[in-house]
Amino acid sequence: MKKTRLRAGIFLALGVALIIALLAGIAIGTVPIPLKDLFSIIVSSLWRMLPETWQASMLRLGLFQKLAALMEEIPETWQAIVLRLRLPRVLAAMLVGSALGLSGSTMQGLFKNPLADPFIIGVSSGASVGAAAAMLLGLAWTKAGAFAIPLAAFAGGMGSLLLVYSLSGSGGRRSTLSLLLAGTAVSTFLGAVVALLTFFSGEQLQQVVFWMMGGFSGRNWLHVLSMLPWLAAGGAVIFWHARDLDALSLGEEQAHYMGVNVEKAKGRLLAAAALLAAAAVSVSGLIGFVGLVVPHAMRLLGGPSHRWLLPASALAGAVFMVASDLLARVALAPVELPVGLVTALVGGPFFLYLLKKRKVT
Repeated sequence: MKKTRLRAGIFLALGVALIIALLAGIAIGTVPIPLKDLFSIIVSSLWRMLPETWQASMLRLGLFQKLAALMEEIPETWQAIVLRLRLPRVLAAMLVGSALGLSGSTMQGLFKNPLADPFIIGVSSGASVGAAAAMLLGLAWTKAGAFAIPLAAFAGGMGSLLLVYSLSGSGGRRSTLSLLLAGTAVSTFLGAVVALLTFFSGEQLQQVVFWMMGGFSGRNWLHVLSMLPWLAAGGAVIFWHARDLDALSLGEEQAHYMGVNVEKAKGRLLAAAALLAAAAVSVSGLIGFVGLVVPHAMRLLGGPSHRWLLPASALAGAVFMVASDLLARVALAPVELPVGLVTALVGGPFFLYLLKKRKVT
């Protein structure tokens, strides 16, 4: 009962923190937006999405007249900043943070190692190869090819997963150790390929390096919409197997005796976690420490049960990523730092603090 109340309190605190982080991420910037005007802009945009018959009915009831008057006083530039720049950016950061937190907690449970992260099986290296190759080919962010680099990164990440899975064994059985060893080998090789591509990148060097540091500059509604189906699909698979993940954390033999179809559950969880990681990297570039620090912190706070740990990691990952993106924008404004640099500078010392306070469990 005490642990249930503790977990409920953590969820409440994370929910409030996410709301605050989202509002701060939208309101704070080179052009600050007052919260009153920010609320009016968001509500009015939702109002415009309603059917005209609904709008007419609400107007007859005297609703939203005051809002309409307020909207006339808000500069159009503020509306454009909120709706076209900051709102999709913070939502993209929220979704990427959730995906990395959820993927990290899954990988840590699957490999029975709290130091595992979403990129442990080479997804990041594969995505980097795809993105760097796309940049070297000169694929620009135009209307025709705006998603060339994200699609290449996603394809590279999933391709590395297939390669690792094929190398980790034959037949229907693959141990987590063989997956880990194959992932390490593939990641090392692809890392060398990335270094080679970077060496020959020439004029695209800055673009390649900045992408590998991660960030959300220029992200728009298309990036948000492209992330949603992958997060929904991968998250659904992982949550469905939360009990199986608890059993697998005790060992494959023990999970088998508990009635878990070990190989099927491992394959689905691995594919879903890698899918989330690849989708996140395709939108944000390489951002580390989120999938490592966040699940470990949530495990220390509320225990190892994945029915609690998975949603907590997803929510905490969203908070951490939105806050890190805000810090990246304002710390040295008008210069914008790579978000991956911020997460490393913040997450690294925090992780060392956690390790000092409590032993890794």
